[in-house]
Amino acid sequence: MKNYKYYLKFLWVISSAHFMAYFIAGILAHNIFDYENLFQPEELSLLMRPVSSPIVSLGPVLQLIRGLLLGFILLPIHKVILEEKYGIYKLGVLIFGLCLISTIGPTSGSFDGFIYTTIPVINQIVGYFEAIVYVILFCLFIRIPYKYNKKWIHFLYLIFIVCVSALLISAYLNAIG
Repeated sequence: MKNYKYYLKFLWVISSAHFMAYFIAGILAHNIFDYENLFQPEELSLLMRPVSSPIVSLGPVLQLIRGLLLGFILLPIHKVILEEKYGIYKLGVLIFGLCLISTIGPTSGSFDGFIYTTIPVINQIVGYFEAIVYVILFCLFIRIPYKYNKKWIHFLYLIFIVCVSALLISAYLNAIG
């Protein structure tokens, strides 16, 4: 049995990769697709809080918890992800397929979303850009520390997370007064 440091490293890498991929993909999509205006129509405003809502600035920070949960969920298949040929690509296909295309329920952009929701198709497809960028970055950020196995890579991940989190927490505190 592998030691606990191996599993802690796996949880750290998954959680930090999720945080960074989520933040970068979200910022790109927000700026490219103008999320502030995209979600203003009545049928879409019920899905998302306004970008100006203070809690939205905390969203990426809270993704650290989601990343940790994702790490625990992926722990049983860590060997497939890290040791099998094309394991990281298998993870990417699984994440894209289960989290976007074949969700449990009619979420926007999913198979059921196209059937059961009244959200315009174009608005559902727009989300694919963010999802694809997320999956690519997530897999890349997992692969890098395992391929190169350098401590400074983990340190860079930590610096990124601390800096982004500090800015977002500061924005939240500023917004709530």
